Formats: sequence, C-alpha cells, structure tokens
Amino acid sequence: MEKQKYASKKGRERLSLAVIYTILILISLVWLIPFFLIVILSLRGEAAGMSAGYIFPKEWSFKNYITLFTETQFLRWYGNTLLVSLVVTIFQTIIVLMTSYALSRLRFKMRKPLMNLMLILGMFPGFLSMTAVYFILDSMHFTNVIGLILVYSASSAMQYYICKGFFDTIPKSLDEAARIDGASRHTVFFKIILPLAKPIIIYTILTAFIAPWGEYMFSSLIVGTGSMDNYTVAVGMWKWLENPQLRTAYFPVFCAAAVIVSIPITALFIWLQRYYVEGVTGGSVKG
Repeated sequence: MEKQKYASKKGRERLSLAVIYTILILISLVWLIPFFLIVILSLRGEAAGMSAGYIFPKEWSFKNYITLFTETQFLRWYGNTLLVSLVVTIFQTIIVLMTSYALSRLRFKMRKPLMNLMLILGMFPGFLSMTAVYFILDSMHFTNVIGLILVYSASSAMQYYICKGFFDTIPKSLDEAARIDGASRHTVFFKIILPLAKPIIIYTILTAFIAPWGEYMFSSLIVGTGSMDNYTVAVGMWKWLENPQLRTAYFPVFCAAAVIVSIPITALFIWLQRYYVEGVTGGSVKG
C-alpha cells in the first residue's frame, strides 16, 4: 500500500514537471523566434524592405555586416553607446551602493520620509520631464554624449530599494564588531560589507549597463537632432528606418546591427546571471 502511494506521488510529480518544462520550452521558443528572425534577415543578400513577403533569404550573404562596418557610422555610434553605458555604470553603481548602505545601516532624521519620497518619485515615468531636461541641457550646450551621461546618472540614488534590501540581510553584528575593534564606517563598508555583497554589486552593474544601452526616448531627444557623430546605436538605427528612401536598402543592415548590438548584453547576462538572480532574490527579502 505504501509503495503504491509512493509510486502514485512520484508519477504526479513527474507529470507536473513535464507540464512545467513543456510550458517553459514553449515560452523560450516564443522569446527566441524574434532573435532568430533578425539573424536570418541580417544574412539576406538581396535588397528587400520590411514588407517583403518571405522570411528566408533568396541569397545568403554577409555583405550586410560588411556594409555596416565600412559604409555607415555604426562604429562611431557603437563607441558612443559603449562610452555612455560604461560611465553611467560606474557612477550609478557607486551612488546606489553608498545610498543603499546609508539607508540600511544609518539612522538619521527624515530617513523614512526620504525613502518614501524617492519611491513615490520613482513611480512617475522619466519622460514626463523630457522637455524641461532638454531645454536645460540645450542652454548648457550639453545636447551630446555628456548630456546623456548626466541624464542617466542623475536619478541613480532612487534605485536603492533592491540593494538596500540585500544590505538588510547582512547581519549588523558584523558592523558592530568591526566598529568595536576601531574600524571606521569607510573601512566597514569597503572591507566587510562589499566583499559579502558581490551578488548585489553584479546586479547593480548589469542593470546600470543595460539601461542606457538600448534606450531611445531620451537619447533621440538629446542627441537625435544634432550631429550624427553624437548618435547612439538606437538613434542611428532608427534613422535608417525613419527615412522611406533608406528603409528598403538599410533594413537588412539594420538587422545586422541589431545582432551586433545584442551580443555584448547577451554574453554579459549569461556570464553573470547567477549573481544577478542572487542579487534580486536577496534584495527582495527585506525592505
């Protein structure tokens, strides 16, 4: 009797796992189909726009990639995007980690109202301030890559909640023991807390790097009306499709550019996904 119950329970578990894995495989296929189509279209040798009535190329070729690197300013745009993402990652990571540690460990007047205010402000989409931000940057002659870095870095402190939640899970007794031994706040933060916070540091770096990499709205407003030398990849690639005369000729090149742009983010995320998951789950324990 016991063996029958055990076998029945085992069978139900296997069935539920099979259903779950089937659903996950289907979801994965749905997510991968657009990327697969982009790769296929980037290898199209003949000139055909977005309205072509077929998917697989009639002529397979790498000429779109050659055109991308030799006849366009893609490398310049790629360099601008990489520069913005790296600088923003450095600034935002430093600001978020320090803000989160201060809000997690220190107790000061107006601490909770400040946290609530940042959460409330974070609920409003950033594009509500786009017009005002543009005129401020234009008056300072920062409608370029520097302006993008300022915009993306300006509200970094409001991304504190996940990181603060992770710091809350680290026992405060470690801080107290170090302080008793004569360590300063600076030493506690850099020598004790940060080595234990590797997952949330990786999470913060990834989110800070990914956000400006493919962002279009702010970048199109700030650098999209100026010189093409200041374009990011998102703005430059959209200009190809925005012009009806370029749309047909540059659509396969656009697909090739999309493949190139996606490679660094995909590789970085796959490499660091374990720390990313640990950072998210660890930071969601406490608020």
